[in-house]
Amino acid sequence: MSKPAGNCPNCGAPLQFQFSSAVQTTCPYCKSILVRHDVNLEKVGEVADLPADPSPIQLLTEGIYKNKSFRVVGRIIYQYDQGYWNEWHCVTHQGESLWLSDAMAQYAITWHVKPQEPLPKFGQVNIGKKIQWQGVTYEVFSWHAASYVTVEGELPFEYWDKQKCSFVDLKSADNHFGTIDYSEDPPLLFLGEYVEFDSLRLKNLREFEGW
Repeated sequence: MSKPAGNCPNCGAPLQFQFSSAVQTTCPYCKSILVRHDVNLEKVGEVADLPADPSPIQLLTEGIYKNKSFRVVGRIIYQYDQGYWNEWHCVTHQGESLWLSDAMAQYAITWHVKPQEPLPKFGQVNIGKKIQWQGVTYEVFSWHAASYVTVEGELPFEYWDKQKCSFVDLKSADNHFGTIDYSEDPPLLFLGEYVEFDSLRLKNLREFEGW
């Protein structure tokens, strides 16, 4: 699954991509944030120190979702009024990109969806508003601002210079979950479902003292 990526332009360390379509990665040696332009890597910044994190998930954790095996190859970390949450970038063995949201011991799997109609503007989305996509009726149950903290590993897009980000979360009566990400213009839509931690059959998890 790994693909040669050349050498870090900052420290010269050899790099490999776990995800062949990755646009951005971080050097595990010098902590540089690197963006890929064709076959060339450009340093665009440095990762901040990772916050203390109780999540058992880490880079290279593997699991299974809907009979498809996947590997965690990257993450984005956000801070909000209840602490931190992780958006883990996962890649299936078929090369599909998924996101595993990990917040307050709640988990959801989502994937990027291109809506057929323009998404509502942030100020037009109120708690309780109902929106239908792909035959599922979602209800807005939260909207919040978050601060971008840092990134780690490989991402399918360039994402390193954010500050404040706004999100709207949606859910359905039958466990579907969705997020509208207003950090981009136009905003991005991610749809999926809540999942139980044990159902993902994760391995290569972080070990904590006392486990």
